[in-house]
Amino acid sequence: MSANTTESLVTEPMRDAVLRRALPRRKRALPGALLGILADACVVGLLGLSMWLIVRAGEQPPILHLTFAIVGVRALAIGRAAFRYAERISSHDAALAQLATLRAETFRSLIPRIPGAIESHRRGEVLAAFVDDVDQLQDEPLRVRQPLWVSGIVTGLSVIVVALISPLAALILTVFLAVSGFLAARLAARQSGESDRALSAARAALVDAILERFSAAEVLVAFGAQARQRERIAAAERHLVEVQLRRAKTAGLTAALLTLGSGLATLATLLFLAPALGGTLSGPLFAAAVVVPAAVFEVFAQVPAALVARRAVRASADRVAALTETPLPAEIPAPVSAGEPAAGQDGDLADQAPVFEETAPLVAVERLAARYPGAEHDAISGLDFTLAPGETLVVTGESGAGKSTLALALVRFLEYRGSYRVRGVEARDLRGDQVRAVVGLCEQTPHLFDADLRQNLKFARERASDEELVAVLDRVGLAEWARERGGLDAPVGEHGALVSGGQAQRIGLARAILADFPVVVLDEPTAGVDREVADRLLLDLLSAVPADRAVILITHTELPEGIPAATLRLEAQARRA
Repeated sequence: MSANTTESLVTEPMRDAVLRRALPRRKRALPGALLGILADACVVGLLGLSMWLIVRAGEQPPILHLTFAIVGVRALAIGRAAFRYAERISSHDAALAQLATLRAETFRSLIPRIPGAIESHRRGEVLAAFVDDVDQLQDEPLRVRQPLWVSGIVTGLSVIVVALISPLAALILTVFLAVSGFLAARLAARQSGESDRALSAARAALVDAILERFSAAEVLVAFGAQARQRERIAAAERHLVEVQLRRAKTAGLTAALLTLGSGLATLATLLFLAPALGGTLSGPLFAAAVVVPAAVFEVFAQVPAALVARRAVRASADRVAALTETPLPAEIPAPVSAGEPAAGQDGDLADQAPVFEETAPLVAVERLAARYPGAEHDAISGLDFTLAPGETLVVTGESGAGKSTLALALVRFLEYRGSYRVRGVEARDLRGDQVRAVVGLCEQTPHLFDADLRQNLKFARERASDEELVAVLDRVGLAEWARERGGLDAPVGEHGALVSGGQAQRIGLARAILADFPVVVLDEPTAGVDREVADRLLLDLLSAVPADRAVILITHTELPEGIPAATLRLEAQARRA
């Protein structure tokens, strides 16, 4: 299924759930909106009062008659800058503070969908949605909702004030505002609709090309394809620039249309109000009524811009919702209502601890079956085993027998059928993070961050001291290696480029020990390692696990002698059939 097809399945409630994450609390957003109203009111008031003062001063009245206007002009000039600065600080502070929450909630919503639920999307699409589109969502409070409210209120108040001076001037202003706003909105919608759709595709294509450049660097060098890949990146960048230029052109045309409307409104006011000059309308008020439309249009210009931004934000929300809000496949565990909330769920019960049975086995499996999303047949079925503290279970089988599927089902990344009890509690009645607090997975290729060794270990226990980190490194056989490389400050490189596969496995096991998992699942820890080194690595890894923990070792090789363990052999479902 393509990304565009998935986005077409996004409903209004799904999009609204994403947008709600981007909105600061009303208490945080209200000061910025009020300051924006005051700033824009100062813009209109300053221009109108300044023109009144100039014309009135030309009539040479007593200076006391001008004092209030002089003070008012100074106050409005200072207020315009001061309120605008305060509004920017307040509104951006609220939006950026909410951005951290938005990212965390979006990431949490992605967790149950990996693996299997987003594999139809390219990596570039996922990354662009999580980075660019999530960033775009902060425009909802900053460039959509607040400008619409502020501009609407200030424009309405300005028309009322003009009506007090001259109802005819207010009517002229209202007509030109309506016509210009309608035309500007139509132009923006027509021009930006296509570019909004193209912008996401262009961003995803550029990110995809860059990711391939770095992830497949060795292959590109080996086949002499670096120049071709650089050209692909350059072409994607040029296309993105073209899309952005089209959007900028639309913004310029919209601004030009509103400027034209402002000028026509001023001319019409001048022509239609001129006969009343000197009669029912004084010179200073006439001048103010003529010049105010320019300021009102400056404020009103936020409305078409907000509508354009709204389309872009809605498009980004659709793409994020396509990743986080669309229904989960039946093979992916649905979030439990009392925690691990889906998007928009408050998760008030998230801190409640499960009540485990102290005498129950750590893991008890009966007639367990599971499959990958979209698969026609179960990868595993009919499995039975129990595991108590101190025991080791070795899961063997050929490639495709379902060993990794079993590991993903045990940590609740895949749904299961049958019974799977964790310390006496059915796993499907627990939140995913509660299951993973008991059963920890050391993947075949542990993910290492481009940071030092200390930070990679503290990922498992943030408050661990250096002494605890050194002790766990010694336990997994990496203490001497770490000392030779500079201790805990030793870099591991991007994706662990500076460590070997065996060392990465040991770091992964050190994390599992620090995280204090009662059950540790080792998924193919010796893959790609020759037999002699593999035997030594397995012995080291299993001996490093504390005696009161249980181990599930998934491997396709025979165990070295001297390891007491029960064995569970899996066979491919096609062969069983």
